[in-house]
Amino acid sequence: MENTKDLTEHSSRSKRKRRDSFGMFDGYDSCSEDTSSSSSSEESEEEVAPLPSNLPIIKNNGQVYTYPDGKSGMATCEMCGMVGVRDAFYSKTKRFCSVSCSRSYSSNSKKASILARLQGKPPTKKAKVLQKQPLVAKLAAYAQYQATLQNQAKTKAAVSMEGFSWGNYINSNSFIAAPVTCFKHAPMGTCWGDISENVRVEVPNTDCSLPTKVFWIAGIVKLAGYNALLRYEGFENDSGLDFWCNICSSDIHPVGWCAASGKPLVPPRTIQHKYTNWKAFLVKRLTGAKTLPPDFSQKVSESMQYPFKPCMRVEVVDKRHLCRTRVAVVESVIGGRLRLVYEESEDRTDDFWCHMHSPLIHHIGWSRSIGHRFKRSDITKKQDGHFDTPPHLFAKVKEVDQSGEWFKEGMKLEAIDPLNLSTICVATIRKVLADGFLMIGIDGSEAADGSDWFCYHATSPSIFPVGFCEINMIELTPPRGYTKLPFKWFDYLRETGSIAAPVKLFNKDVPNHGFRVGMKLEAVDLMEPRLICVATVTRIIHRLLRIHFDGWEEEYDQWVDCESPDLYPVGWCQLTGYQLQPPASQSSRESQSGSSKQKKKAKSQQYKGHKKMTTLQLKEELIDGEDYNFLQGASDQESNGSANFYIKQEP
Repeated sequence: MENTKDLTEHSSRSKRKRRDSFGMFDGYDSCSEDTSSSSSSEESEEEVAPLPSNLPIIKNNGQVYTYPDGKSGMATCEMCGMVGVRDAFYSKTKRFCSVSCSRSYSSNSKKASILARLQGKPPTKKAKVLQKQPLVAKLAAYAQYQATLQNQAKTKAAVSMEGFSWGNYINSNSFIAAPVTCFKHAPMGTCWGDISENVRVEVPNTDCSLPTKVFWIAGIVKLAGYNALLRYEGFENDSGLDFWCNICSSDIHPVGWCAASGKPLVPPRTIQHKYTNWKAFLVKRLTGAKTLPPDFSQKVSESMQYPFKPCMRVEVVDKRHLCRTRVAVVESVIGGRLRLVYEESEDRTDDFWCHMHSPLIHHIGWSRSIGHRFKRSDITKKQDGHFDTPPHLFAKVKEVDQSGEWFKEGMKLEAIDPLNLSTICVATIRKVLADGFLMIGIDGSEAADGSDWFCYHATSPSIFPVGFCEINMIELTPPRGYTKLPFKWFDYLRETGSIAAPVKLFNKDVPNHGFRVGMKLEAVDLMEPRLICVATVTRIIHRLLRIHFDGWEEEYDQWVDCESPDLYPVGWCQLTGYQLQPPASQSSRESQSGSSKQKKKAKSQQYKGHKKMTTLQLKEELIDGEDYNFLQGASDQESNGSANFYIKQEP
């Protein structure tokens, strides 16, 4: 595949060679601590037997490298460690980068001093004096490099979660995580490729006593979203030093990166003496294996660039009155998630969280263009530095043809209640807006003035034809106060004199999303959208997912579309620096005597409370808020479509 590198590819251009395709230092093959320190430089060059000419070639980053034969390719200065083109090096043997290094090495010709430094041994007194300047320079450069990496990673710093680790959670329970390819809106979601088990990478070697940072090759044992369980090469079936890491972190590299960057590959100390020739071992192990594409880190960086910026103005749903929108300003952007502050909020605490691809946000002027209710801001002009978000940055909705058979006011359907996302309810189309948008109300719990209606697009995966729940064995929530139970659509339509919205008008597209029941993921609690929690897919109905928040009761589950931007792979919070809410344990729930539970319930009751608000209170609030209703010219042609497609006919 394009996204992986075949390590067996051959090339006839054998003259383009490198000192070591794995970045291993010459003379450090065995990593044995009893390497002779008295061998001459000529003897040192002969310590490694020449590899056969038919050795598989490692292709990396568009260039073909072979193992060093002492005559061509790249070279490493045996005095200062600088890597460069062999032809540009000094002396007949091309062992030094300059005359100065050659002379210094001649006065101290023990190559063991270099090896000793790599192995953590103190060099000879003479060597210490001669190598002082080059070593200090290298350490300073290395420190600067590390500082640069840390600065670059500040915005991606992992957020610690006391007592919770995705790796331990998955390992101890044998869980399976949803693959990154299920989340097209997440970083690398569309270019993850076939990264899978057995892919090899170069990672820091933590089982090492050397004073500098060194690397070794590891293979993926298990994948869980962005997280991978890695095992160092050479450990075979020994899982003693297995470790979890985020594949998208700056410490993970494709095989060949060390060779290209001049970084040393050093076997872990635990297995250091297991093989006498580590080069031959790596050649054998990596033949036919796959690694990350050479531009993987670049793709990660590019996929984490977001077009929304602070100070951009948008129209967003009013979290207190879903029937209208308000102007808000982008306060911050984390992993594509926006913290929006309503424009009138003086202390900037009245905020709302959503993803930049959320259907709840729109460009300035959207409400007026489709006839949606809008709360005019008390601020008469834009504040300094604030500017309207370009319309093309918002998620596009599918174009629809409203000129023919279309949704009409009064038609019945089934819809996910946005104020109680665990339920699918009996609902009614209350108003038809332009561009395919509909205002919908939940039967039995509507305010007389429509202040609790909510807006869904006609192609929304959150609305369904009459009979959807019955066919798919989902509990349908009947209208509040409806006593004729069990609820039957046929009777209800007859009693209310209503018709069902034609089935053919609903979105029937079901993508090959890849989700399976039991998969783990990170999901937004849409009842409190600033929170992202450990979650599980418990049901799949076509494109509809039932999301359960681990540790909480089923009554807090939420129905979510498979392409919702509020679902993320395992490891997303760590990658972006967002705080992840760990599962609520049984012991903690019991010890808190329901305090957390009460908090959750209070949250739900708060939303339900809006439904119970009296008409007088709502009208007073709307007058105070200067609520505006823009008109639009959608036609009201009669529908001739069948209303009984999903209805169970009874005698």
